[in-house]
Amino acid sequence: MSSFDEDLFLKGLAQRKATLGAEYVEKNLAAADEFTRPFQEAMTAWCWGFGWGDDVIDPKTRSMMNLSMIGALGKMHEWELHLRGALNNGVTVAEVRAIIHVIGIYCGVPQAVECFRIARKVLEEAELI
Repeated sequence: MSSFDEDLFLKGLAQRKATLGAEYVEKNLAAADEFTRPFQEAMTAWCWGFGWGDDVIDPKTRSMMNLSMIGALGKMHEWELHLRGALNNGVTVAEVRAIIHVIGIYCGVPQAVECFRIARKVLEEAELI
């Protein structure tokens, strides 16, 4: 990596750990091999360093946006991961419910049902419901 990329990676790494938890991020990076490491590094720098690295939109709002977009895409493994991150960023249970309502309106009831199913699991594990 160049020094600029290294700076962006380190900025992204800090944000990624703050949102998803240091243990999760370190486990993923440690599991990266010669095949997957370049993607892990690029994703950390681009998504978390560039995409999350400014102060224009606060982390809580970014998390809410992510839940909406990832829910719309139906990428439920990532939705579960980002729901945990959203809770770390201060998103409330009521806000999660409202986000799922919007997903249901714009993406369909079956997608909202899937989001509620995963949200219940995550929120119960976090002892929030």
